Amino acid sequence: MGTTQSPRSDTRARIVAIALELFSEQGYERTSLREIADRLGVTKAALYYHFKTKEDIVHGIVATTAAPIDELIGWGREQTWTPEVRDELIRRFAAGMADRAPLLRFFQENQPALRDLPAGQEFRDRMIALVRLVHGPGATFEDRLRAMMSLFTINSALFLLYQDRRPEVDRFVGDIPVAEATREEAIEAAQHVALEICRLIVRPAPTD
Repeated sequence: MGTTQSPRSDTRARIVAIALELFSEQGYERTSLREIADRLGVTKAALYYHFKTKEDIVHGIVATTAAPIDELIGWGREQTWTPEVRDELIRRFAAGMADRAPLLRFFQENQPALRDLPAGQEFRDRMIALVRLVHGPGATFEDRLRAMMSLFTINSALFLLYQDRRPEVDRFVGDIPVAEATREEAIEAAQHVALEICRLIVRPAPTD
């Protein structure tokens, strides 16, 4: 049986969604709590009831939209590393991030502001945990780098897709139009490239 959200949780979800939109559009530092409240159509006092600071909202953004990453890390920690598990981690990450392009855009556009925030560190910790699951134990530095790049291929594809859709972007290289993609095509391409990279990760040969 399904559950219904309470009015309070629904309002929190709306605040998170609107704040994520504004932070991505104009930057974390240039967005005020007043602007978030105005976009929501509520008073600043009503916003304070749910979040006291912008930093609290960022924590809410990470906690809400990073849920698929947490689930994937939990699954990965229950597995014994194999090439099949490595590839499945990439596939599941791609699927989980397909609907969370705004989160990736938010972190991409606000890296300097988020560097010292606890929520930013929490997100980085999640990604490092996932990288370690992809490369497995005993990895060389090159394989660790491959694991990192394979995961960030997904992020990069969504970022590139966003850039292609900006109205001011030049869609030609010389006289040749840049190939555009749907979100589904972008995720499929990203997964394909990510798997190409991570399949170069091999376990070290056992030593006597």
